[in-house]
Amino acid sequence: MTSLPGHGMRVALFATCFNDTMWPETPKAVVTVLERLGVTVEFPLEQTCCGQMFTNTGYAREALPLVERFADVFSEYDAVVAPSGSCVGSVRHQHATVARGCGQPALADQATTTARKVYEFSELLVDVLGVIDVGATFPHRVTYHPTCHSLRMLRVADKPLQLLREVRGIDLVDLPEAEECCGFGGTFAMKNADTSVAMGADKAQHVRETHAEVLVAGDNSCLAHIGGLLTRQRSGIRVMHLAEVLASTERDFAAENELGTAGDNPTNQPTDRPTEEEVTA
Repeated sequence: MTSLPGHGMRVALFATCFNDTMWPETPKAVVTVLERLGVTVEFPLEQTCCGQMFTNTGYAREALPLVERFADVFSEYDAVVAPSGSCVGSVRHQHATVARGCGQPALADQATTTARKVYEFSELLVDVLGVIDVGATFPHRVTYHPTCHSLRMLRVADKPLQLLREVRGIDLVDLPEAEECCGFGGTFAMKNADTSVAMGADKAQHVRETHAEVLVAGDNSCLAHIGGLLTRQRSGIRVMHLAEVLASTERDFAAENELGTAGDNPTNQPTDRPTEEEVTA
């Protein structure tokens, strides 16, 4: 039997605040995909926020305890994965700067070392595991929104699209003006609400032009913003995190059809996992 690409690898899941609180099915989907590929996934219970909400608004000293906690909790792992380009961007590009600016050079060095092992979900799959086909099936018309932090800060490029193109049954269509910001931007959406909504409306319009059934992205915060607008417009378009699409298998849809409930599960969460033979075939 061919060994699985993640065999022997120990990865920590950083769920992130937003996902842990509002979209727990997304980190669960990350675990489903990684375990399917043979990765041992652990969830350190001591994890907290990455501190981005402080650093992005100029409260560096308030973020310092969170920077320290992150480095302490995740330093021992082979790799750390998070289903959020935004939070991974904060860890990589802000943690060491915060520590150094607060007069903590030793912590800055520790944060730098830890940050080198932190990956956005698609990065871990493509760059570390060397996988683009994860054994997923998703027979729907889909369009993909590249979120700003993943695109501009992490430079994940087309890695999510590489993964989506290998999903069985998918009808993947290009999103017009894909690289335009959706307007969320964390606290930006509260401080500049009118501008944020206008930008989101433009993005929602482009999504509707694709006639997609599902909008996919790697950050649930952006999907919440766009999805809220799409819902208000009664577009009928769902939003889903990339991990949830990649966790879906043929068995899920077969089970739904047998029960006569196809289309009743808005997140298409997996009900079972494929065997090792299916993944390595």
